[in-house]
Amino acid sequence: MDVQLTPETADAAGAGPRMPALFLGHGAPPLLDDPLWPRQLADWAGALPRPRGIVILSAHWEAAPLAISATGAGTPLVYDFYGFPEHYYRMTYDTPDASALASLVRSVLPDTQELYEHASRGLDHGAWVPLKVMYPDADIPVIQMSLPANDPKALLELGRRLQPLRDHGILLIGSGYMTHGLPFLTDWSPGAKEPGWSRDFDAWAADALARGDVDELARFREAPGMPYAHPTVEHFTPLFVTLGAATDPTAAPETTITGAFFGLSKRSFQVA
Repeated sequence: MDVQLTPETADAAGAGPRMPALFLGHGAPPLLDDPLWPRQLADWAGALPRPRGIVILSAHWEAAPLAISATGAGTPLVYDFYGFPEHYYRMTYDTPDASALASLVRSVLPDTQELYEHASRGLDHGAWVPLKVMYPDADIPVIQMSLPANDPKALLELGRRLQPLRDHGILLIGSGYMTHGLPFLTDWSPGAKEPGWSRDFDAWAADALARGDVDELARFREAPGMPYAHPTVEHFTPLFVTLGAATDPTAAPETTITGAFFGLSKRSFQVA
């Protein structure tokens, strides 16, 4: 049986406008120095109602049972990358206390759902890099949630469970990358031409999304460009949480960002 939002948890988080749910390409730390992509993300955030809180699932935290990051003020960061200039490892994103948001998240999950809070686990770069661009003042409570599975059906159901948060001003974000074939890149410049396997997979995904064909998207392992587009699948599967949180998962989403970065598709979208 579904656990409903309670007046207590809703009041704790604060009422707000109904928010969309997003799937975005989070980029590596060099995104922050790109002349185009940060502007696209900032414009996107500026067109949204201001969220009361943010729940984000990143490709870079796979853990079961379901877990959430630390909820105290001054959220720590996880510098889960290597080989970049030193200044990226000194960046901070000190968000406010998110304990009320955590209570709200728990209220929409079934009683049988384990939800473990990692008291020292911060935001990884799949969360803090895009959020640092979209909400640079770091004045919105943020919780990162783990990806508990790579099964589309299970992730669609998780998104469905989280959907009520949208009615309380909570922005749900699936953070991945539409293509992520890092081992197969030969040109590591930000403006590199998109390889054929990336273009093919991106075109397939764009078509399936436009048709609202969730079943086709769930067969992504058979899609054109595979397995090069996703030699591992965790950068694609957050998409299913986003679709699950949609009012109608079969409705075409609003595409917000297209193009490529380091030759990989940065296609991003939002659902109503």
